[in-house]
Amino acid sequence: MITSAMRASPDPAGPYVLVVDDEPTIGEIMARYLQRAGFQTGVALDGPEAVAMNAEHAPDLVILDIMLPGFDGLEVMRRLHESEHGRPAVILLTAKGEESDRIAGLRRGADDYVVKPFSPGELVARVQAVLRRGAGEPTDEEPLQLDGLQIDPGARTVLLDGREVALTPREFDLLWFMASHPGLVFSRSQLMEHVWQLHACNDNSTVTVHIRRLRAKIERDPDDPELIQTVWGVGYRFRR
Repeated sequence: MITSAMRASPDPAGPYVLVVDDEPTIGEIMARYLQRAGFQTGVALDGPEAVAMNAEHAPDLVILDIMLPGFDGLEVMRRLHESEHGRPAVILLTAKGEESDRIAGLRRGADDYVVKPFSPGELVARVQAVLRRGAGEPTDEEPLQLDGLQIDPGARTVLLDGREVALTPREFDLLWFMASHPGLVFSRSQLMEHVWQLHACNDNSTVTVHIRRLRAKIERDPDDPELIQTVWGVGYRFRR
């Protein structure tokens, strides 16, 4: 059993990452690699403990296995997103054949996923990428405005008719990239490369799910989108 003493990282200055996996050895290994990369870490073994540790530590990111005792990872993610303690970024851990679970997780707000088995190095790289994009980088880009939609890259905020739209870090990145290149068509593979920094990725369903989520949030009629348009057989473009 992993004790409370094993849950603290030696670097109190780094971002806090909560690892949620019901296999103690796997959780401990992930935590150790993250600590070496400069992160604070915590490990939870089931759904209720993950929710409790989120309330206690307000992590910056949660690495979340879908198959958990107590209640599953998708329910944990729902509770984290509704928590008053902040909304952490979420990376899902899924088995190789659980494509439906990955899609369900992305639809419900996961920022990324890693398929088991994976290398610890890959996991650390994914965590760094999600947190780097979530924090944003200094920019002198001017906000973009179109038909009541305002995208501010500096503040990483989106307003629709004056009301703020809640986007995950990855949703914002995807929207900003496409809106910054109006009229250009990007395939799913190209979007995976530019937004996710994943090259030669065979699973582009992530893009499809994020496009669907963006349309639900920024289009006045998601079933007849005007801003994010589908170019059949090719990909997507943002309206000029």
